[in-house]
Amino acid sequence: MSSKGTASAKGEMTSNGAIQSTGISAYDAHHPPAGELIDQCVHCGFCLPVCPTYILWREEMDSPRGRIYLMKMAAEGDAAINQTWVSHFDACLGCMACMTACPSGVDYGKLIEATRAQIERRYTRPSSEKRFRRFLFSTFTHPERLSLLALPLRLYQQSGLQTLVRRIGIPKLLPKRLQAMETLLPQVPAPEKVPELIPAHGERRRRVGLLLGCVQRVFFPQVNAATARVLAAEGCEVVAPAAQPCCGALLVHTGEEEQAVQLARRTIDLFEKAEVDTIIINAAGCGSTVKDYGYLLRDDPEYAERAKAFSAKCRDILEFLAELEPRAPLRPLSAAGSSGDRPIRVAYHDACHLQHAQRVRSQPRAVLGRIPNLEILEIPEAAVCCGSAGIYNLVQPETAAELGDRKAGHVTSVNPDMVVSGNPGCLLQLQSSLARAGHNVAVHHGIELVDASIRGVRL
Repeated sequence: MSSKGTASAKGEMTSNGAIQSTGISAYDAHHPPAGELIDQCVHCGFCLPVCPTYILWREEMDSPRGRIYLMKMAAEGDAAINQTWVSHFDACLGCMACMTACPSGVDYGKLIEATRAQIERRYTRPSSEKRFRRFLFSTFTHPERLSLLALPLRLYQQSGLQTLVRRIGIPKLLPKRLQAMETLLPQVPAPEKVPELIPAHGERRRRVGLLLGCVQRVFFPQVNAATARVLAAEGCEVVAPAAQPCCGALLVHTGEEEQAVQLARRTIDLFEKAEVDTIIINAAGCGSTVKDYGYLLRDDPEYAERAKAFSAKCRDILEFLAELEPRAPLRPLSAAGSSGDRPIRVAYHDACHLQHAQRVRSQPRAVLGRIPNLEILEIPEAAVCCGSAGIYNLVQPETAAELGDRKAGHVTSVNPDMVVSGNPGCLLQLQSSLARAGHNVAVHHGIELVDASIRGVRL
């Protein structure tokens, strides 16, 4: 049962307690949730079995069709944008599993993003909530600031202080959100920069741009390095501009539309100057956003067409490799925990913004399937989110932890040697959830396996 309550946030209440519609939309005029998309929903319920919050709580207003109904109520003046109404949208992970399940083709992604933008403009959050979100946005969307933050965090780990703090249970005394941040913290690596230009091995087949990401750049630099090496080995000249900003994905997904638009323009400007054939992304959340720049900038007379052209060039790294005739020879993997001649068992976790938002599901499996002596394992409830969902595991830590524990149980049920996913948030969530469950299973990005196979190195 949801602790959110029910959607009783109606228009106006009369003296006898009856609800009376105002007939006036609760939304402002800038890109409200589109009525034609709302009306596409026939409330069939196919979305219910894959919606994480409905699975946990069985609360109608915390399901996709329930939230769409709330959107409609607000549009017709039957609901106000108040704390009760907002709580149902804050509880949504934005995982888009409902879009894959929906037989009517409802674009829930565009509806939830428009609704969240309305919330950020029309609703005043409590001051503590505003401060926490401001910290996240001012840090996680600025790679240079995130890099500065990584320095003391690395010292915290290497000095042994983290081990001591956890042993005596200090994190359990922290507020839930700070506790979640400490729990999710990975082993902070030494800084590692990808060169701005990497030549192709042998004859050049493509000139590609590499989106470095923010969290990926700082906490998973080995993923960017592996991506660049594999692309070069496959005959691609790689351009990785060091000055590239955040792509705006985190802001789009949380309703901070104006800032996201500014970052999208800067990203387009930068990669246009690079004159690349394809733009490669190795973070699912970033990929779903940059592939939709055409929609984000649809009203911008200077950028609308340029954004469409930019998005048409964007590919997830494993999606791109699936389209490219392989050139580099692949060797069997050697990994910790594996032994003998048996295949290395790899549990593949579909990142939500890859499988649902981008509809990229078979391609990663096809690329990984080229690696000799590797067995791909399918995880139960593959369509259901792990609980990461951008900043969800920081702003809704208890729900995220419950979903993470559920995912960890499904992962370990197939007895893998390692787990693979295509998004940094998923990697953090899976590492944390598996560790909490007491399972020492390595978690990697899929491109790391391809890189290790090409180079013949141990993971």
